[in-house]
Amino acid sequence: MRRSWGVVAMVVAVCASGLLGVASGHGSMEDPISRVYRCRLENPERPTSPACIAAVALSGTQAFYDWNEVNLPFANGRHRELIPDSQLCSAGRDKYKGLDLPRDDWLTTPLSAGVAYTFLYRATAPHRGYFEFYVTRDGYDPTEPLAWADLEDSPFITVADPALVSGSYRIPGTTPAGKTGHHLIYVIWQRTDSPEAFYSCSDVDFGEALPFYSTT
Repeated sequence: MRRSWGVVAMVVAVCASGLLGVASGHGSMEDPISRVYRCRLENPERPTSPACIAAVALSGTQAFYDWNEVNLPFANGRHRELIPDSQLCSAGRDKYKGLDLPRDDWLTTPLSAGVAYTFLYRATAPHRGYFEFYVTRDGYDPTEPLAWADLEDSPFITVADPALVSGSYRIPGTTPAGKTGHHLIYVIWQRTDSPEAFYSCSDVDFGEALPFYSTT
């Protein structure tokens, strides 16, 4: 199982500085890291990767301080009905529109296809609920706006109430088989104690990943 050690270092640094605790927020993918969480860890005031620079320029810094609030309060499972094509990563919210930018330089987490992997979802406020993990179809082009039709029909992981360990949900599973190159993993966390749902986009590379950008 491969890890992006640069991302781990960023998580440790931000935790040590006490910047993760936003009481009104709830969470996002930690591994493979979501776009919004990566840009938060880069520092919204001085992002370093080109995609995060562009996303912050479009959305402003506050969206990334509120990295754990990419949500719809009354989704209740109606994700495809409520979120338009080309706005999946922002959950259709103007505040997070920078996350929807179609570009091929979103930094990726390296993955191997068809292997056991423990996915991590950073939770600043735990809730009862279930997770659905989707991956893009073969032929996915990150320079085109993401549409629902770009995702495989069925989730490759569905799990309810996974274990919460040290502030992160640990979700054991298997990475999608037969994938190569740049893909996107779309995660829906639907609460079962309310109609609220959370959404995240994680860029992954089943092969060679883009270089890690340091925050120092």
